[in-house]
Amino acid sequence: MNMTIKDLKPAIVWNNFYGLTRCPRPSKHEEIVRKHLLDWAKEHKVEAFADETGNVIMRVPATKGYENRKGVILQGHMDMVPQKTADTKHDFLKDPIETVVEGEWLTANGTTLGADNGLGVALAMSVAEDKTVKHGPVEILVTYDEETGMSGAEALKPGILKGDILLNLDSEDELELCIGCAGGLDAVADFKYKSLKSPAGYKAFNFDVKGLAGGHSGMDISLYRANANKVLVRALIPLVEKYGAKLADFTGGSLRNAIPFEASAVVLIPSEKVNPALKAARKIFSNLKKKYKETDPGMSVTIERQVKPVRYIEDAVALNAMKAIAACPSNVIRMSQSMPGLTETSINLAVVRCSRGHLTVASLLRSAINESKEDLALRVKYIFEFAGAKIKFFGGYPGWTPKPDLAINSLLNETHKKMFGTPMNVLATHGGLECALLGDKYPNWEMVSIGPTVMYPHSPDERTFIPSVERTWEFLKAVLEAIPEK
Repeated sequence: MNMTIKDLKPAIVWNNFYGLTRCPRPSKHEEIVRKHLLDWAKEHKVEAFADETGNVIMRVPATKGYENRKGVILQGHMDMVPQKTADTKHDFLKDPIETVVEGEWLTANGTTLGADNGLGVALAMSVAEDKTVKHGPVEILVTYDEETGMSGAEALKPGILKGDILLNLDSEDELELCIGCAGGLDAVADFKYKSLKSPAGYKAFNFDVKGLAGGHSGMDISLYRANANKVLVRALIPLVEKYGAKLADFTGGSLRNAIPFEASAVVLIPSEKVNPALKAARKIFSNLKKKYKETDPGMSVTIERQVKPVRYIEDAVALNAMKAIAACPSNVIRMSQSMPGLTETSINLAVVRCSRGHLTVASLLRSAINESKEDLALRVKYIFEFAGAKIKFFGGYPGWTPKPDLAINSLLNETHKKMFGTPMNVLATHGGLECALLGDKYPNWEMVSIGPTVMYPHSPDERTFIPSVERTWEFLKAVLEAIPEK
């Protein structure tokens, strides 16, 4: 018998997650899922409203006898990262996510699953729905646009929420108790170019890099996976310099917080130099496959003839842009000295686009230390400015400073030991969490982040470990019951 998501336990959590998979919900397109949350609350007689910006807030009265407990806010985000493989036909603005049970794992058919952070939201909804859960006053905060800028958390007004403890449900390992995160900063470099008429005597080819592992630019950057943009320019620069090739188009990556796993370019090559040029490119790609055989065993490169485009990007700008992409780092810059194994500072060179005379390169910088983030920003600025681009930085958000001695940390750890026999791994994450922004607005909150195990978020390989969802559900219920009095 082939199992489906509707056969999984605990049914209450999986049913609520299933409802979210039916709702298209890429970042900045949360209208459908917001309505779903409000309709769900009305159906289950849960007080709920959307604030003036679009966050959804629910309020659940305390269980009888628990009225004097500290108030808890369960928090997650409603949006998801819309990634799919090149051969998957899926419209993230219209189509539901097709889930697939593979043994003890739940994944999706060629797309991101949306377990990040749909499972966290489903857990919170289940607390509101299940009348057997014992808890003090509970508020549920479901923010929007977390994945592309944390806009919902940024827009939340102080004073709306009354609780004392924030349980963020956006961590991705059931054994981890997260108490801090890195801050971030977006960068976009803009190369302005002239679009020139394609000359005679050239043949056009499409270069496609596919099958890279990709992944979350915070959680997976330390795995040193290949960056599709950098793989592609590594082969194209010699074609331009040695064989006189011309760049007509370049498209790489899709989201600034996802390691780019696909990139393509249209290149014009002088007819008499096609054979040696392609031979040189294939040799470079072959060497890169060997270099990344452990981190990206699925890497594939195709080079195919195509109809010659009408125009191409002026040579000097195209070459300078590709050299800047090659020179700009896209990896770990520094590991933490105080928390072994934690990435302190990194950069993801994420999205490259050509449109209407502008070649743009978008990157996401992260660091747990603001000064390190600023130093990295200067490094990126100098690289792109030296290559002739104008660069802008925006969307900066602070880090969440760890506070190991908070009472809520001890409560969760002791509860976990009683239930499962082992303590949790107390750590900070290099990924961005909304706790950093929310803590600025509600400085008196005690904050921690937990969640079930989710692997490879922000990529089509995203999956969640099914048994971890049930354990996280039981753990969350026990924690809520153990929350102390005010």
